[in-house]
Amino acid sequence: MSKTILIVDDSFSLRRTLAIALTGAGYEVVEGSDGRDALAKLDGRKFNLIISDVNMPNMDGISFVKAAKQLPNYRFTPVIMLTTETDQAKIAEGKAAGVRAWVVKPFQPPALLDAVAKLIAP
Repeated sequence: MSKTILIVDDSFSLRRTLAIALTGAGYEVVEGSDGRDALAKLDGRKFNLIISDVNMPNMDGISFVKAAKQLPNYRFTPVIMLTTETDQAKIAEGKAAGVRAWVVKPFQPPALLDAVAKLIAP
């Protein structure tokens, strides 16, 4: 059974790039266009990992992670932030919210896939 990853980013082209890399590596992908849209997709189904941007309209990534971690089914779901943010205070805020890894854009798909593999239990 393949693992499912939720991608949350307001950039359609970035979601497509991620989806191609992840599906090519054998993962199933669900996409959210911002934090609010992604929160609606946390409907009880199993997600093995969430990859989220920080800066998005409607609900930013850190607010999304905080809200997701309040849901019992997603309390322990690992989160990777994939963002242009490099501010140490923002990174610390993300870690406090439950973010497990912080990857800065632009990224190399092999490096991201390596981070994904480390966070998703076999």
